[in-house]
Amino acid sequence: MSQLKIRLQALSLLDRAFAAMTDEELATLVASLPDDHVEALDELCGAREGGFTDADARTLAVRATAARGRMNGGLEQISTLITDPALAKCIEMLGDNSDNPSEEQLLEVTPTIIEEFGLATTRLMLASSIAGEAAASVMLTRVLKHDETLALPPVEMPEVEVLPARTADEETKAKRKAAKEKKQAEARKAREQQQRARHR
Repeated sequence: MSQLKIRLQALSLLDRAFAAMTDEELATLVASLPDDHVEALDELCGAREGGFTDADARTLAVRATAARGRMNGGLEQISTLITDPALAKCIEMLGDNSDNPSEEQLLEVTPTIIEEFGLATTRLMLASSIAGEAAASVMLTRVLKHDETLALPPVEMPEVEVLPARTADEETKAKRKAAKEKKQAEARKAREQQQRARHR
């Protein structure tokens, strides 16, 4: 697989993990962050001096910044920032295996991470590690795709409304035909007048 495809796959997983997090889960996670992390998040999301004073406004700004930042790094920055405490806990628990854990080693510590930070945050932490090109990216990708607990929910495709084929009723067809015939008659009359004018 080419580097570009690997990169796009990583960003896709990160996007899905972020989208799977509800606004309530996101607000709860942000509220649990250290003050310096919240300040950095507010600055990243365009808050004025002093940061956001309303949690709902912050959540909207985070969502908007993440949506705009899918390809320019904004989504990665936000995800790395808000999952930093969860990642620190995960690294601490993995110890010497933290650089490149096996799937078994990872799955031994994730229940504790889920209990402390929530499932959505744990998924986002793993997806953020993949986007950050962690040594264990292949294993983390497999976990986010296939693990019974950690697998990301399927992407919900928006329902596409199929519009009925446009069919003109008989009255409309008759009007169109009359208008066309009138236009043709006017054009014919104008040509005849031009020909008569030439022969004078």
